[in-house]
Amino acid sequence: MIEETTITRAIAGKYMEKLLKSVESDVCIVGGGPSGLVAAYYLAKNGFDVSLFEKKLSLGGGIWGGGMMFNRVVVQGNALEILDDAGIEYEKYDDTHYVVDAIELASGLTYNAIKAGAAIFNLINVEDVMIRDDRMAGLVINWTAVEISNLHIDPMTVACKAVVDATGHDASVCNIVARKTGKLSLAGEKYMWAEKAEEAVVENTSEVYPGLFVTGMSVAAVYGLPRMGPIFGGMLLSGRKVAELVKEKLRY
Repeated sequence: MIEETTITRAIAGKYMEKLLKSVESDVCIVGGGPSGLVAAYYLAKNGFDVSLFEKKLSLGGGIWGGGMMFNRVVVQGNALEILDDAGIEYEKYDDTHYVVDAIELASGLTYNAIKAGAAIFNLINVEDVMIRDDRMAGLVINWTAVEISNLHIDPMTVACKAVVDATGHDASVCNIVARKTGKLSLAGEKYMWAEKAEEAVVENTSEVYPGLFVTGMSVAAVYGLPRMGPIFGGMLLSGRKVAELVKEKLRY
């Protein structure tokens, strides 16, 4: 027999189990776009407790719309290994460019991150950070609906050993740290130049404040790099690189 109150208990109870387990994590990733999902996948696969917070309803960031709502994206050859790891198909266009179904890419990256063990929370906004002894110690979170409604409702906190800003063009976590510590400055994202941007984003993926790492378009916002449009190889490679950086830092 199906019982409505049993459904309510099941949803609320199991969600609270997941949330309470994630109050303390090894790594908190903010943003569920391509670089954040790839980072979550590789970190969770390597045995780290990973919590990912996405302020929107869906994950995948800018993948879903492809280029100008044509739901295909391009990935260059040096990022195909990541697609192979995730079991995501692609089609060769020429010796440099490969075409991927945007829907498969967004859903495939999300699926693999979850199956690797990452705890993903959507509709949660990061509104502040915790800092102890000049080092990132956690995040201050609230429901996205609270922010949208401009309600005066106090947030709650989660603790972690490292934070990854994967919030894309906004670099929202870095902006908070810059504003509140004065020890980080953001140059701001620049014009379109796909080739330069794809290389520079991966190259500059890094730790920008003790315990705070940047990946994806957040890298462009911090370092003043160009944007690249609907080519996603750099996003995937940046996500894998930041996972390696965090792994090395936490296991040092």
